[in-house]
Amino acid sequence: MKVRVTVMLKDGVLDPQGKAIGHALQTLGFDGVHDVRVGKVIELDLHGAGEEETHKKAEDMARNLLANLVIEDYSIEVVS
Repeated sequence: MKVRVTVMLKDGVLDPQGKAIGHALQTLGFDGVHDVRVGKVIELDLHGAGEEETHKKAEDMARNLLANLVIEDYSIEVVS
């Protein structure tokens, strides 16, 4: 079963990479871009579990390794 974990910086945490991308987009003429946030998407293929157990495993992985809970939030989506 495929799982997608999306990790983003929490609101209020400085995102210098997002700022740089936002500035570059404006420099290239893309008006109307006000805020850019950069995150990461981790796709996992987990075998041998139902949807509920797969979600719980992904939750444990996110809490223990994939996200820094001090500065990042995460969301989990079971894809298939």
